[in-house]
Amino acid sequence: MKKLKDILYGVSLRQVSGSTNSKVSGICFDSRKAAPGVLFVAVRGTESDGHAFIDRAIDQGASAVLCEEFPAILRERVSYFIVENSAKALGMIASNFFDNPSAKLRLVGVTGTNGKTTIATLLFQLFQDLGYKTGLLSTVQNQINDFVVPATHTTPDPVVLNSLLNDMVESGCDYCFMEVSSHAMTQYRTEGLSFSGGIFTNLTHDHLDFHKTFDAYLKAKKSFFDGLTSQAFALTNIDDKNGIVMLQNTGAHRKTYGLKNIADFKARIIENHFSGLLLNIDGQEVWFKMVGSFNAYNLLAVYATALLLEQDRTRVLTSLSRLSGAEGRFDYIISPSGIIGIVDYAHTPDAVQNVLSTIQDIRKGTEQVITVIGCGGDRDKAKRPLMAKVACDWSTKVVLTSDNPRSEVPEQIIRDMEEGVMPTNKKKTLSITDRKEAIRTACHLAKSGDIILVAGKGHEKYQDIGGVKLPFDDKEILTEFLNLMS
Repeated sequence: MKKLKDILYGVSLRQVSGSTNSKVSGICFDSRKAAPGVLFVAVRGTESDGHAFIDRAIDQGASAVLCEEFPAILRERVSYFIVENSAKALGMIASNFFDNPSAKLRLVGVTGTNGKTTIATLLFQLFQDLGYKTGLLSTVQNQINDFVVPATHTTPDPVVLNSLLNDMVESGCDYCFMEVSSHAMTQYRTEGLSFSGGIFTNLTHDHLDFHKTFDAYLKAKKSFFDGLTSQAFALTNIDDKNGIVMLQNTGAHRKTYGLKNIADFKARIIENHFSGLLLNIDGQEVWFKMVGSFNAYNLLAVYATALLLEQDRTRVLTSLSRLSGAEGRFDYIISPSGIIGIVDYAHTPDAVQNVLSTIQDIRKGTEQVITVIGCGGDRDKAKRPLMAKVACDWSTKVVLTSDNPRSEVPEQIIRDMEEGVMPTNKKKTLSITDRKEAIRTACHLAKSGDIILVAGKGHEKYQDIGGVKLPFDDKEILTEFLNLMS
């Protein structure tokens, strides 16, 4: 139980009806989760307005309500608090309720379009290997030392987020590395958190269904760095045209990393193979298990972050050379007949191009590159033709298929993608709605030495069709068909 006045600390209250001395047993912003003694926070969401469910929350036992305007009738024995922005207040309240756990460990956030999961996961693995108790909050999974907590969002809601951070503190964690999505920044999910540092990866076309414009998307990312304090560091990819923008107006210590431009932390690719990368990092040649120029950036960002967190350079490079990154990121297998299969989470035009350009850099020149790709339903429609165009431009053959169609008709999603297929590429493009059949077809088309890329879902173990999540694992299915074709 916590006193209201304690969990409302730092929140600017416009009006109060009731006492701040009473105690609450918890916080919720979903009326269905309201229980006796909780504080219900009425948040205006994209699909529903929490203010419409205040009475329901009270009927289920809520003893206090925080909202942006008083309901028509104020109930007896219920305290009401008015704020300008209840979503923003929720983050601060959640942090206070769990005794500000982010201030009790070193929390580093990673934001950008691509690379967030790989960087956060590598940092988690690195610091564990260096002997620290460590937490991870990522798209693939959340983790407290060796204990895995399933992830439902890239960045959890403020209550879940602070609860997880509190669990990390109680488990003795020294560090936590987390992905910070643009949705999270827009919805104030990280409000009230104390970050020791922030990392920017890159910015390309994504989530415009939510943000509407690229400028709004950029500003959402930038707001993370604007909020960092003078005790934190802000590390940016100087090779990305928006990298320097992230550092404008931040009060944090500004640091840069890059492969092309002058930077505080510099790397150069010496060799790039399917078996790994040979990089020169700040004058030291190191072999890494990961593949591609995009992973050179990821590894460099991790190295830079570790040094900014005062770790020993030699130990960091030695440990990093042993790590293999996140599940479903350039995850490759070789069939008995010599066909190379790659599963990757790439689900933006830039990410698909990064993976395919890496394949082109490594291939000898005679192999076919066969790409299986789809686009998610109920998401950014503008990127669909771009995804198909990139796949066609960089592949020998392309199979357009379903990703997670969700509530949309899969065939319509594929038709949207087909708009990006240039006339010269139509002959090398197939459209197969069933994703499993699409992967099987790609395996039939391949011969020894060829490369199959199955893009878009990566680590996911399901396919969302009509709102129902059905078991589906790209790597498992690709492996099965490649073994059958051998």
